[in-house]
Amino acid sequence: MKFICYPKCSTCRKAQKYLDHKKIDYDLIDIKLERPSKEELKHYQKLSALSIDRFFNTSGLKYRELHLKEKLKTMSDEEKLDLLASDGMLVKRPLLVGEDFCLVGFRQDDYDKQFA
Repeated sequence: MKFICYPKCSTCRKAQKYLDHKKIDYDLIDIKLERPSKEELKHYQKLSALSIDRFFNTSGLKYRELHLKEKLKTMSDEEKLDLLASDGMLVKRPLLVGEDFCLVGFRQDDYDKQFA
């Protein structure tokens, strides 16, 4: 299982603490050092069954700097995937990716359901 995160992110630290507490094995990937490729993001989207818009870190500085709230409305999914793949800081995190699932962000209820 991949745990793709930004170590300085408090939400990522909460998710990591949850996984460690439950003794769940994962490979930690720093999204700033190893950003997901377009193909990986496309795969993660399919696993998550979420719209690609849900993969954007809407509270991030970069998101606001690029005025993406408005721009995303007119972009295709392919353009959005290209943009996400260009900068790991645009991606909502953490991403927890298993063989048949991808959890985007950290909501304890979602993690509880996945690991029940």
